[in-house]
Amino acid sequence: MKTHSLIKLAFLTVTIFSLHNCTLFNLPNGSEKSTLGENTYYSPKIRNLPPPKDKIIVGVYKFRDQTGQYKAAENGASWSTAIPQGTTTILLKALEDSHWFTPIERENIGNLMNERQIIRSTRKEYAGNDANESSSLPPLLFAGLLLEGGVISYDTNVMTGGIGARYFGLGAGAQYRQDRITVYLRAVSTSTGEILKTVYTSKTILSTSVNGNFFRFIDTERLLESDIGVTQNEPVQLAVTEAIEKAVLSLIIEGVKDNIWANKQKNPFDFNKIIDDYSSEEKINDSRIIGNKFPDQDRGKMSVFAYAEGFKIKDDYVNAKMNIGGKLGFKYFFNDYLNAEVNVNAVTFENEGIFKKNVLMSELNLECLLLPKYKLSPFIYAGAGMFPLSNKTLYKAQIGGGLEYLVSQNLGLRAVSQYDLGFTDDWDNLINGKRKDMGVRIGLGINYYFGSKKTKN
Repeated sequence: MKTHSLIKLAFLTVTIFSLHNCTLFNLPNGSEKSTLGENTYYSPKIRNLPPPKDKIIVGVYKFRDQTGQYKAAENGASWSTAIPQGTTTILLKALEDSHWFTPIERENIGNLMNERQIIRSTRKEYAGNDANESSSLPPLLFAGLLLEGGVISYDTNVMTGGIGARYFGLGAGAQYRQDRITVYLRAVSTSTGEILKTVYTSKTILSTSVNGNFFRFIDTERLLESDIGVTQNEPVQLAVTEAIEKAVLSLIIEGVKDNIWANKQKNPFDFNKIIDDYSSEEKINDSRIIGNKFPDQDRGKMSVFAYAEGFKIKDDYVNAKMNIGGKLGFKYFFNDYLNAEVNVNAVTFENEGIFKKNVLMSELNLECLLLPKYKLSPFIYAGAGMFPLSNKTLYKAQIGGGLEYLVSQNLGLRAVSQYDLGFTDDWDNLINGKRKDMGVRIGLGINYYFGSKKTKN
């Protein structure tokens, strides 16, 4: 059997097996039964709050989508709204789950009044002499508070990004997109009309896509191609529910802090812990921006770093080889963006079978961190360096850049690349032509921050 026939048979076997067993890739392969609705992060928090001193009767007439936003469509216009239209129902469920409020029906008060009138008319018609007594109904509850507000913003493509690579027909990539919704909720006293408290929450909506593909010519007439990918979109309904539940939780906590209402004093320390956690979140939120996970002062005034680097010389010989070396250094930050760096690093100059030399270099760089308030930030730097070689000192310049990701308040992971620009042509002890010797390096490492900055008020 020919080679391409064997490849074709193997490819068809794998394809049929993959399509038959979609669960291999966590893909649905049939209909699913109905389930209870999913919980959000704040669902158990509002359910497990300490009980109130007295439940508050609250009415919600309208808590709706105020954005006017429609779903984005690639082709033509879409008349489907981006925000669910049942946000009043979501709010009433959150109020009920909290056990701090007694929600009463006000959104469809007309239906309720009509039904009560039907009950009175029916009882009066068939009660005979006892018509007046039997036709009476218990009085409706009236609300001490009205809750107003709504979903006031839906911002698309707040943050987008991706990464991908392709090599000889084999490729893979990943993309993400963040949208953002904003909710405002206010409590209004029905006796005075005073706005007692207003809270505001927001929630990001994440969409991710991962894909891979492969194609290659088996021979001049046959092309083998394969694709696989998974896309996941966070449901907008769950994001709206979480933002509303967070708003209800914030309203309860801030109301207790301002003595608008009170919890039952079985164990006051239970609620004190909740208030302390909420106050800590407020302090962090004071200096937060969109996409930011750390306040300004979290990156320290100084840092030490260590990299593992691969270095490859670009000289007059052929067969240059990349070898692994290392770099140790210290940074001092003038401000959030700019720092000075000094380091020592060990590299190896090698042309396979021709020349090899271990070299110890020292460098001085000026670095700019482009997005210091974000967890993931690109950086660029430039500077000069020197190293001893063959009983003399050689000088060079370097430029570089990369990405830093903060895994904690003090620790950052770095991916870096650098280009070394030589001033002479004798790094390999050979002067040949006008071209100067140079070097290329790529590396991975850690950056540890210490020393606090002055906090800006």
